[in-house]
Amino acid sequence: MMLSASKRVKSSGSVITLSLGCATSALALAWAAPAAAQDSQAPAADEVTDEAIVVTGLRGSLQRNLDVKRTSSGVVDVISAEDIGKFPDSNVAASLQRLPGVSIQRSGSRGEPTGITVRGFGGDFNTTLYDGRRISTATGGRQIDFSTVGVDFIGQLSVLKTPDVALSASAIGATVDIAFPKPFDNPGLRIAATASGSMQDRADDIVPTAGLLISNTWDDTIGILADVIYTRRDTDTNRVYVNGWPGGNFAPCQLAGSSAATCSPTAATVDPAVPASDQRTIPGWFPQQYGAEQQRVKDERIDARLALQWQPSDNIMVTLDNNFSRQKVVSENYAFGVWFNQTDLRNVELDENGTAVNFTQAGSPTDFTSALNTEVLKTNQTGLNVKFDATDNLNFEFDGAYSKSWRNPGGNIGSLNADIGYGGDLGTNLQFIVDGNSKKAFPSIANFGPAGSAADWDNQALIGSHVTVNQTQRNTDELWQFRAVGTWEQDDLTVKFGGQYYQDTYDFLNQSTFTNNFWQAYAGYGTPSGRNTGIAPLPGSLYQGSISLNGFIPGYNGSLPPSVFLFSPVDYQNYLTSLGNPQTQNIPGFNYGSVNGFTGTFDEAVDPGSVLNVRERTWALFMKVDFNTEIAGMPFHFSAGVRNENTHLRSIGQGRLPVSIATSTADPTLLTVSYGPTQPIERGSDYSYLLPSIDARLEITPEFQIRMSASRTLTRPALNLLNPVLNVGSGQRVGALTASGGNPDLRPYLADNFDIAAEWYYQRNSYFSVNAFLKNVSNFIVGGVTTQPINGVVDPTTGQPAIFAVTQQINGPDATVRGVELAWQHVFGDSGFGFQANATFVDTNRPYDELDISQTGFAVTGLANSANFVGFYDKNGFQIRAALNWRDEYLLQFGQNQNTGSFGAEPTFVDPSFQVDLSTSYDINDNFSVFAEALNLNNNQQSTHGRFSNQLLDVFDYGRRYTLGVRFRY
Repeated sequence: MMLSASKRVKSSGSVITLSLGCATSALALAWAAPAAAQDSQAPAADEVTDEAIVVTGLRGSLQRNLDVKRTSSGVVDVISAEDIGKFPDSNVAASLQRLPGVSIQRSGSRGEPTGITVRGFGGDFNTTLYDGRRISTATGGRQIDFSTVGVDFIGQLSVLKTPDVALSASAIGATVDIAFPKPFDNPGLRIAATASGSMQDRADDIVPTAGLLISNTWDDTIGILADVIYTRRDTDTNRVYVNGWPGGNFAPCQLAGSSAATCSPTAATVDPAVPASDQRTIPGWFPQQYGAEQQRVKDERIDARLALQWQPSDNIMVTLDNNFSRQKVVSENYAFGVWFNQTDLRNVELDENGTAVNFTQAGSPTDFTSALNTEVLKTNQTGLNVKFDATDNLNFEFDGAYSKSWRNPGGNIGSLNADIGYGGDLGTNLQFIVDGNSKKAFPSIANFGPAGSAADWDNQALIGSHVTVNQTQRNTDELWQFRAVGTWEQDDLTVKFGGQYYQDTYDFLNQSTFTNNFWQAYAGYGTPSGRNTGIAPLPGSLYQGSISLNGFIPGYNGSLPPSVFLFSPVDYQNYLTSLGNPQTQNIPGFNYGSVNGFTGTFDEAVDPGSVLNVRERTWALFMKVDFNTEIAGMPFHFSAGVRNENTHLRSIGQGRLPVSIATSTADPTLLTVSYGPTQPIERGSDYSYLLPSIDARLEITPEFQIRMSASRTLTRPALNLLNPVLNVGSGQRVGALTASGGNPDLRPYLADNFDIAAEWYYQRNSYFSVNAFLKNVSNFIVGGVTTQPINGVVDPTTGQPAIFAVTQQINGPDATVRGVELAWQHVFGDSGFGFQANATFVDTNRPYDELDISQTGFAVTGLANSANFVGFYDKNGFQIRAALNWRDEYLLQFGQNQNTGSFGAEPTFVDPSFQVDLSTSYDINDNFSVFAEALNLNNNQQSTHGRFSNQLLDVFDYGRRYTLGVRFRY
């Protein structure tokens, strides 16, 4: 059961808050340590003195977490604050990864944990709640970005691995409940403040974080809490990338050692009208685009919260709260890139798997790019909660909330890009070489530079303008929700019943210079490259220096060209705009043959195919019964519940079809697409599911217990898959025609879940547990990529019907995921030393088959063995903690940054990862403490690869981060 606010134990001058374990709301807040924690023996209610029992510090927090886990009816893991304003980690996801079965995904450019995977299920398979409420998110998916959640004043994180039907059953992975503090959690005046400075070892600058929380109550009737946190992180990240490894067929004449006098690979796989040496019959994979870049990221976030509580009588508690967050991530990127087309490759060496590990391409252009990327995510949630004790046995809770999120509100441009370089007559016979495994090496290029002159690699006199891409994703998510719960408690029986309603409305819109074709306005590289489009040379004032690529990724084999340019895309676009309006005057270098309507400014236009409105309305009814009894003298706890969810979906998109494709007069690798009229298309669908749940726990001895759970849960399809139209994008390239089709009739994934666990609480603050789980998942969404013509348009490079790689999804196969979680927590008496260790081993009957080149290949994503170890010392006000986190290789997703191949959606694998973090603090007195943190001490690098381990997709080197700060609490 959960004690309502009116059932607090009162004493003369103090309040001891009792937190009894219950999976329903992930239990009571730990920002004020509950007296029930076993670090101290709680006196009986009639023995309470004027002194409140407060257990603080890491060991107190661990004991509270253990108490919740031990007494919960389902499988729950908890992380609670050590004290007011003292959460164990600086990021929510970083804290969660310490738990068994939980792993994290990091943002490559920042190294920040942005999402979690629970028992192999990541992203939309997990639901995140704020105080039991869903939170809106404009990221484009259903999951929140955990880097947008400030942790300084969080009270508790709870991970429900088995569902509580009174809370949610819409997560096959887990439900994460983030509990925030409220005034009556710790009555009286409370103040907490934190200030720190952090520095990444490559970014150099010290940047601040500061927060303040003030809470007070008056006469046990009125309480107010307010907090605000400002957080900034600066990160310079080095990246080497291949944007995709498309699969396709090579002609024999393309392979190394071919004796064919000429080589003209056919467009089709087999064409009897051409020589056998030109027929594309040999399967293989090649890199679409290769390069290196430095990303300089500034991440700023503001979190604020206001909570008001009113208790007019002992049986009523009213809470009004508001949560606000705004994150702005600005990234300056400087890179080079080279583009490859499969039919242009020669002297190709394929390894035993078919990967092109060595080849040349004649006439290869080279681009230098600069981008200013700005991503703003803003969320505001307002909620009202009323708890009412109707009788001694019956109480009610009514909760309503409104939340709205924005992605890139206002007029900022999401990505402002400048692309310069050389090609045409200066294109080089470039050689590409794969040097080894993606965890140890990145590819190399040879014979680079204008016409193969490495000494002229960065010769500004030869460099001209190329494409200019601006694009902005603007999303909103508006969420209304209401929950009513009644609870009947008598002796050892608890009955909970009620209902929930959600209305969630998502709006998506992308605008870019692809849509109006302005991206090609000054493409071509200019006269040094033998082109009459493009401006060359560019003013020397645009160049602000260079970034050396020497030793770019420490510890990796592979060689890079000498440098990339440091230049501002804003200055570059301002320069091109200053040339004037090409419609009113002749401007040499403007791409008159392919670009219409351009008047001098790189204005974005809305892509009709990106416009999507999705509205989901969900009604849920639930009932749950809990009772306690004995079996053969052993305490037995049983919980059974059922939840029915009925969803109505409406999806509205903008449909249009291509009517022609033309090559660009500025660049033979670029294409211009023309479209027919745009019209709205609306589709609707309905589905309803019954979701039962059973939990049982038997205390065989006071120290040893076993638990069993069975349930059915669901996860709804990703929002971008619900578009009712087929979208052909406007930014197409030769040999890489793509389209995507949505399916609003997709049904949710369904999972039948089973858990059995044994837990041994052998001494205070110590336990060992083994938990086996199995998930039978149906309705997996699959489809991948198929190749097909669209509307009869002709590919101008072949004279044949254009063949598009079309991405589409349907509900498909079933799969089973099974695993074992091991967890061990031990404290060595009163020495202050202790550790937490856990390991998770997972498997599936549908692993990825790298040799399957069919269009409909399927596998379960996210599965990886993982292990965590935290060693600590906590005594006499001094604390030090070392955290080691390991995760094995796993399949992240189907699809790569560029996925245009003939063998379906190519996979993205994440390489094994191991990271070491260190934190320490010292209490100067009862009010002040100092702390320090060092993250990624071992300089772990994040890397990904394609179908095979030597198909490197990305390697990010984001270095270490150091933090030093001070906390105050009163």
